[in-house]
Amino acid sequence: MGQDRLPARRGLGCCILVLLLLLGGSGSPGTPPAPRGPWAEDQGPVPEGRPWSRARYEAVKKHLGAVGALSKQYWQYVTCKVWQKGCEEEEKEQEERELLPFPGWGFPLVGQDYLEILSAWYCSFGKCCETGDCRIINNITGLEADLNGQLHGQHLAKEAVVRALQGFLQSPRPQKALVLSFHGWSGTGKNFVARLVASHLYRDGLKSECVRVFVSLLHFPHHNYVDSYKAQLQRQISETLRRCRQALFIFDEAEKLHSSLLDAIRPFMAHHDNKGQPDHQRSIFLFLSNLGGNTINEVALDFWRAGRAREEISMELLEQRLRLELQEAAESSYAHSHLLRENLIDVLVPFLPLEYHHVKLCARDAFLARGLPYTEATLDEVAQMMVFVPKEEKLFSAQGCKSVPQRINYFLP
Repeated sequence: MGQDRLPARRGLGCCILVLLLLLGGSGSPGTPPAPRGPWAEDQGPVPEGRPWSRARYEAVKKHLGAVGALSKQYWQYVTCKVWQKGCEEEEKEQEERELLPFPGWGFPLVGQDYLEILSAWYCSFGKCCETGDCRIINNITGLEADLNGQLHGQHLAKEAVVRALQGFLQSPRPQKALVLSFHGWSGTGKNFVARLVASHLYRDGLKSECVRVFVSLLHFPHHNYVDSYKAQLQRQISETLRRCRQALFIFDEAEKLHSSLLDAIRPFMAHHDNKGQPDHQRSIFLFLSNLGGNTINEVALDFWRAGRAREEISMELLEQRLRLELQEAAESSYAHSHLLRENLIDVLVPFLPLEYHHVKLCARDAFLARGLPYTEATLDEVAQMMVFVPKEEKLFSAQGCKSVPQRINYFLP
């Protein structure tokens, strides 16, 4: 692997130098082209399997500064984007330039695009920074495409998740963390969407050091130790926020979280004045809960009985019904957490119950994922193995698509 990466890493310096020399004229009109420097030969070859050393980095910086081919701003922009060095100074000077009454220095737009590509390419060989921030991809287009192709029967969830993430990530300085609360029966796609979000925001998906997943009964099983859990949870969130400018926190089985634990994380989701603060508040919280499933199902059933398509169910109708149920649930720690009353939850995302034809689509995806052949008759057989409710209509799958991948084992040769 190290030998495979070596030619690319050796060529990185040449790519940067050529790119910047081509674009240098935009920042310093009349500056003569810089002569070819001896830094590459003087420093010797890059050790196999390792990124550029500090000495090599300093040599490049010294040479480029000496020949005067690049301005100080150019160099700061490059080192911030590629080596993740000097970013604080670059951000400070950028803010100062924005306050000027006349246009200040600005890197050419085309140059910015090329540097973004170069930075992503360089980071693709491994972790190019200790924080892992350089492995954030925020591929909302890919997320939307996968939701459209792989999430079945959830037109409301698709639109709500994409719109919320897109608006939040495009905001230069969000005033609070983005908090989405997923509600619906088991097997309707809540965990599936959470995984897709992680894989399209971070190159490493759920394995990213900027993503933390908490399962209530797994991580916080005993109420007698809630004080210890509270301290641990606050410490883990704080450490992740310090490490990553953009963090994702997923809480599965959120309805089973003790109210003290939800109260413990309230400060991380609250509104804040970010003047003079680092941009570490770009964090996203996903709460996955079965609460509200009955309310959602009742609305879907009413529409079916009235002969109306489920696609006619509006977000406004379901969100209003969901808020009423969650606030009136006296025994629910979710209601006692005050998250709803303090408007800390940005969007309640409803997941509708799945019908027969949705289960068939899930079965088709399961066969394709394993490279197995299937027929319409086979998909019908899988769907017929599921339990459907209510007893009279037998309209909705009681387990959604949760056990579909296991069902296809019966059809293996």
